[in-house]
Amino acid sequence: MLKAGPFGSAVTKDSYVVAGFKVYGQQEVVSGDVNAERYYISPKAFSALKSCAVEAGDILITMMGTVGRLLVVPEGAEPGIINPRLMRIALDKTVTSPAFVSAFLGSSQIQKLLERRAHGGTMLGLNADALGSLKIPVPPLSEQRKIAEILRTWDDAIEKLTALRKANLSRRIWMRSHLFTGRKRLPGHNGEWCEVALGQVLTEHGLNGTGAEEVFSVSVHKGLINQIEHLGRSFAAADTGHYNRVLPGDIVYTKSPTGEFPLGIIKQSKIAQEVIVSPLYGVFTPATHALGVILDALFESPIAVRNYLHPLVQKGAKNTIAITNRRFLEGKLLLPMDPAEQAAIAEVAITTQAELACIDAEIDALIHQKRGLMQKLLTGEWRVTVDPTTPSNPAGETQDGR
Repeated sequence: MLKAGPFGSAVTKDSYVVAGFKVYGQQEVVSGDVNAERYYISPKAFSALKSCAVEAGDILITMMGTVGRLLVVPEGAEPGIINPRLMRIALDKTVTSPAFVSAFLGSSQIQKLLERRAHGGTMLGLNADALGSLKIPVPPLSEQRKIAEILRTWDDAIEKLTALRKANLSRRIWMRSHLFTGRKRLPGHNGEWCEVALGQVLTEHGLNGTGAEEVFSVSVHKGLINQIEHLGRSFAAADTGHYNRVLPGDIVYTKSPTGEFPLGIIKQSKIAQEVIVSPLYGVFTPATHALGVILDALFESPIAVRNYLHPLVQKGAKNTIAITNRRFLEGKLLLPMDPAEQAAIAEVAITTQAELACIDAEIDALIHQKRGLMQKLLTGEWRVTVDPTTPSNPAGETQDGR
């Protein structure tokens, strides 16, 4: 059974109360956490909207904006209703497994189909017909549960790696506030730290392209990356002789707003060969390679970039950034002056970055493997063998909210 959420006028912020019956919204579904938000309606309002009430084992799906995201309501979830942006899928659990159906609806093939069926100008939306017309292959219930169990194994591995990734990022945040500021010193190092203008440790070499270099762009997450690989094609001019040449280890400042970096991105080139970038970018060689590593790791943080650039940048009426390369170098940072300490700090930064890259590669591999399994298992191309002596546990399917 499909049940859309109530009309928008039936559930507004004015109708919320401190405690009562929960209103499940997109935030719970998108985050996968039934406790992501705390909105409630009164018992009287719940009684009037009881047809929109959720039960354990229901599948909630987002219908507006970010369409097609899914959540299985777990056992023990607070009683409540869905809001107007969700739809509730209630299943006959004697025939179908919520975990299996959720996995099928979450497969890349069905997600792409839902995106095509979504309509709207400013905001995409799905309707009941877009879901109701889907045909779901239904193997025996015991096989559905076995398939869901197999896919859950991959989910568990991905969750563990995601937690490990979060811990790595937390360590890098600690490093920026302690190790890169001199608040915490590495053993054996007690050299001087000085507040210096970047112009004292960065040099603009002013080299241009020779015609032999590849054109690169700068990405928030990937740093310097081949423009064709990053953007799908080259946006470079026919003549790139005026493009700025980037040497291995150089620092590049983009001077263009990007997402969380409204004043531009600052990255170190980790490319082994010389490349070229837009002539609008600033390119600078650090006094030591290690200092470049430290600056690159420091400026991973949107806050650190803003704190450094905000006093230096002038923004135009159309959100344009006005800053010269010379002005960029006038800002000051507290930095270690001893090359040995620079190298030791840089080694820590490089090690944690390498760990993060390995974790990301493992997560990507598991996601790719799971996608392939879903394609085979959810379509019946691969069948699974079910041990007839293994007791079923239909209630357990919803205990983790999947």
